Amino acid sequence: MERQDLEIIAEWKERDPELKRYLDEHEEFERQLEEFNRRPYLTAAETMERKRLQKLKLAGRDKIESILAKYRQKESA
Repeated sequence: MERQDLEIIAEWKERDPELKRYLDEHEEFERQLEEFNRRPYLTAAETMERKRLQKLKLAGRDKIESILAKYRQKESA
C-alpha cells in the first residue's frame, strides 16, 4: 500500500465507520488465511473455506480502494 493511502487510512479510520469495518474485516480474513497457510495439508472443506476467505478479502480490498479513491479525490481538489 502506498504511503499516501496509509496516511488517509490513519486519518479517516476512526471517523469513517465503513472504512473501519472493511479494514477490520480485511485484517480478520488475513488472520484466518494465515492460519490455513500454516497447515501442511487442508481437507477439501478447508480448501473451499480458504478460497471463500480469499474472495471475501479481495472484495473487501476493492471496497477499501474505492473509499480511499474518494478521499484521494477530496485531497486533490
